[in-house]
Amino acid sequence: MQGGVGAYTAALSQALITNDIQVSVVTSSGILSSSHNSTQFSLVPGENQGYYPQTYPQVARWNWRIWGEIPRLAERIRADWIHVQYQTAAYGMHPAINFAPVWWNRQGLPVAWTYHDLLVPYLFPKAGQRIRRWVTERPAFASRFTVVTNEADYRQLAARVPHVAKIPIGSNVPGQVLGSADRLARRRQRGFTGDELLVGYFGFLNHSKGGTTLIQALHRLVEDGQNAHLLMIGERVGASDPTNYAYLQRVEALIRDLGLSNRVHWTGRQPDDEVSLDLASCDVLLMPYEDGASLRRGTLMAGLANGCAIVTTTPQMPLPELVDGRDVLYVPPGDPASAAQAVNAIASDPGLARQLRSNAQERSRLFSWATIAAEHIALYRRFL
Repeated sequence: MQGGVGAYTAALSQALITNDIQVSVVTSSGILSSSHNSTQFSLVPGENQGYYPQTYPQVARWNWRIWGEIPRLAERIRADWIHVQYQTAAYGMHPAINFAPVWWNRQGLPVAWTYHDLLVPYLFPKAGQRIRRWVTERPAFASRFTVVTNEADYRQLAARVPHVAKIPIGSNVPGQVLGSADRLARRRQRGFTGDELLVGYFGFLNHSKGGTTLIQALHRLVEDGQNAHLLMIGERVGASDPTNYAYLQRVEALIRDLGLSNRVHWTGRQPDDEVSLDLASCDVLLMPYEDGASLRRGTLMAGLANGCAIVTTTPQMPLPELVDGRDVLYVPPGDPASAAQAVNAIASDPGLARQLRSNAQERSRLFSWATIAAEHIALYRRFL
């Protein structure tokens, strides 16, 4: 499915299976008609191809029916846990998923819950932020244990909720580093001559990822005399957040208004190994998150794993794993001038570029899927 949560679920499932943990995934029935449905996942009960999870694409709508539908499946396959991978814009933004752990626990089915963000959801827009936050946090009080992926979410919950664990996510694409000849060959496949300053961006656009800052920074680079091009790696929008498409249109209008249409190149959806090649071929990866760099960002993790020289925005919470000037370059959110200046600094200093690339890949080893799986297994065994 589109987006980082789907990629995370696939990677975590595979890592658990390699540790002899049986994994099944229940998901939306709509994936059966998706143009990018993958044959690597078994859609037939009883079949398990390699180290991929058995998949049950059977939920037509994420409404109150899931309270009975998912426990019936869990009992049929003798599941030890129901582990929900949650993001506030997902599950149709229906509150049934938020209150389901209370009911499932009453039926004797242990529930674990992973928050991929604790953003205030869009459901009940007239109810106010306080009620919407209350709905978002309800599962943490009803689950056996709760996983968060970053320091900000940990601080929001840890003082009030028992059994909260912080487990950063890993890269959602494999990592590789290209030599100079291979980087040039990949760039030529994309239609570049090799003389351009190639700035990369990975992931679909939404209001939190700084798309307008990205385009304005490109414009400043061009005005500074750089032959700069922007490679937009991946799909343009994700499926979960209904505001994504409107934001994409805003970014596309800005590209046209600034006369940058011939300098912005979209790859569209592609296999992970192709994504990895594109990431590794860029001179700089610019990820100007509006809410700051965070370990919950799979796109940032992918940049680290592929040895990118990364410019991103200053974290809102302490992020000791990534040091400014050593592993990445930080700039203020919403500041295209500073972003362009940081990109120029890397472009003009080959030594800095090599240092950032080397240190990025070294830092990515902190977030291996083997480690992530081991931490999950310890929690499953502790709280079952």
